[in-house]
Amino acid sequence: MNEINISRVSEFVLLGLSSSQELQPFFFVIFLILYTVILLGNFLIILTVTSDACLHTPMYFLLANLSFTDICVASFATPKMIADFLVEHKTISFEACLVQMFFLHLFSSGEMVLLVSMAYDRYVAICKPLHYMTIMSRHVCVSLVLISWCVGLIHTTVQMSFTVNLPFCGPNQVDSFFCDLPLVTKLACKDTYIVSLLIVANSGFLSMISFILLAISYTVILNTVRKHSTASMAKARATMTAHIAVVTLYLGPCIFIYLWPFNSYSVNKVLAVFYTIFTPILNPVIYTLRNKEVKAAMSKLKSRYLKTGQVFAAIRNVHFLETK
Repeated sequence: MNEINISRVSEFVLLGLSSSQELQPFFFVIFLILYTVILLGNFLIILTVTSDACLHTPMYFLLANLSFTDICVASFATPKMIADFLVEHKTISFEACLVQMFFLHLFSSGEMVLLVSMAYDRYVAICKPLHYMTIMSRHVCVSLVLISWCVGLIHTTVQMSFTVNLPFCGPNQVDSFFCDLPLVTKLACKDTYIVSLLIVANSGFLSMISFILLAISYTVILNTVRKHSTASMAKARATMTAHIAVVTLYLGPCIFIYLWPFNSYSVNKVLAVFYTIFTPILNPVIYTLRNKEVKAAMSKLKSRYLKTGQVFAAIRNVHFLETK
């Protein structure tokens, strides 16, 4: 044990998205823009939902929490990835690597459960409209959000228990732009076959269960919508199709990464970018920015802040004239 402690690695080297130094400035600009869009878009949705009383409904409450989770998913590794584009030697301390893995599984698994909760909300709204407000009460909505965080915490705690005590005393190169369990466990100085199976079983089980529940929910919803030909049902059908596309883009890479052989590193990098960068951008667009109610609320919010700005400008002008 003392020998392992003495030789334990103190940092890992992140190989990043590409080894080409010529592409680093290009990646820096692109991902900085994408990350800024993620922050602004999701914060705008949270501000809009919380400030407009018309959006204080179960669906928008869950959407605001999804936006917050998207910010968390995009922020656990993206800022460091952007900063690493400016340096040639990309390193991360052993402790920071563990923190990244902890928050990755906390936020991603919590988002899976939250997506299932949102599908359940749409199921109740479309299939049981007369009982919607009774079933989706404020207490139920808060409970669903808390359950998502509890499941995320349990999941990531179990995952980290497989890794935190592994001996790392030799290789320290992680072929990605952040630390992830399948990649880090392969660097341990012992046979990690059983640990890898446990990691796959844990993450794969949660991803597959979430996907199955979502598939069942949306199948029932689309079947219900198909039996009606009203304009509202046509709109619901279009909305559900968009939701299914976003869910597939999020859960698909997660399932692929944890159920496919671990040697597909180049593919895994692309998929990791999808669920850490592109999905947090797509969620605001698909779930809210295409919604007329949200657009109207944003217009009112814009008008309110413009009026406030005009009032402050008038006060400053009056104060300036008085002092002059």
